[in-house]
Amino acid sequence: MEKKTYEELDRLFDFFRLIDREKFIGRQTYLTDGERKENDAEHAWHMAIMTILLAKYANEEIDVLHTVTMLLIHDLVEIYAGDTYAFDEAGKETQAAREREAADRIYGMLPEEEGRRLKNIWLEFEAQETPEAKFARTMDNLQPMMLNDSTDGRSWVEHGVHLSQILKRNERTHCGSEALWEYARESFLMPHVEKGHIIRD
Repeated sequence: MEKKTYEELDRLFDFFRLIDREKFIGRQTYLTDGERKENDAEHAWHMAIMTILLAKYANEEIDVLHTVTMLLIHDLVEIYAGDTYAFDEAGKETQAAREREAADRIYGMLPEEEGRRLKNIWLEFEAQETPEAKFARTMDNLQPMMLNDSTDGRSWVEHGVHLSQILKRNERTHCGSEALWEYARESFLMPHVEKGHIIRD
């Protein structure tokens, strides 16, 4: 094996070992049995499968593999930046800067071509301009709503979440899929408003 190939593989496997840490990044959403909260890697896996099966509901035709790739890599920055809870207003003030710095660090570990490709996909997700990025954001918002619904709104109740906060966070969810946002609103949100699990403003 050429020395250059060996060194490239070294860098790739260093990256693979690093991203194992995503399994330790805890989120605030409980798993469907309510026994524990999910981690970032579980969240990414779940959204990837959802995308494969829900892509036909996208507002525009999407490249499914590209969207899945985006969902699998977009939270890797949280290895260094940490997870910012959806309704943590103080945390969101520094989130963008923390995640940009983490993206430079993480994707900079890779050989130049691969690092640039993954960082550009991460930037695409953040910009929310392409059909794939819009649909990925829809998945990123719907998956925790589905889990909250499955656990009788447990995380919403624990954090005292208001309907206005959820609607603000989801103001662009329809951009990826009008159909899925309508379904989520009627099936995952409004029943919990009626039950008092989400505070009506």
